[in-house]
Amino acid sequence: QVQLVESGGGSVQAGGSLRLSCAASERTARNIYMAYFRQAPGKEREGVAIIYTANGYTNYAASVKGRFTIDRDNAKNTVYLQMNSLKPEDTAMYYCAARRGTYSYLALQNLHKDTFDNWGQGTQVTVSS
Repeated sequence: QVQLVESGGGSVQAGGSLRLSCAASERTARNIYMAYFRQAPGKEREGVAIIYTANGYTNYAASVKGRFTIDRDNAKNTVYLQMNSLKPEDTAMYYCAARRGTYSYLALQNLHKDTFDNWGQGTQVTVSS
């Protein structure tokens, strides 16, 4: 089990930026998929970005592509989500998640929440208009 501790989040006006951090509990986090999901009230949890920590390859949901960037610092076992040009519709609880596995292109496209078995506690992001 990989333990994930999230930080960051908060409130910002539309057009602003925020950065989320997710620290993993173990060195093996260097060869896993880590992702951010979000869930707004009354909506399904959706994946927004994923990274394979060993090679840094990434994939994004269409709704955030070009605005959000996921990156990692393997020395710190930490993944970051930089969110720019935020919109009110980005308001949600954001969750970090981890999934073990070797790298493949198809696996990098997989942002289904049911395939992730390690989750952070969540952090709230609120964007006002």
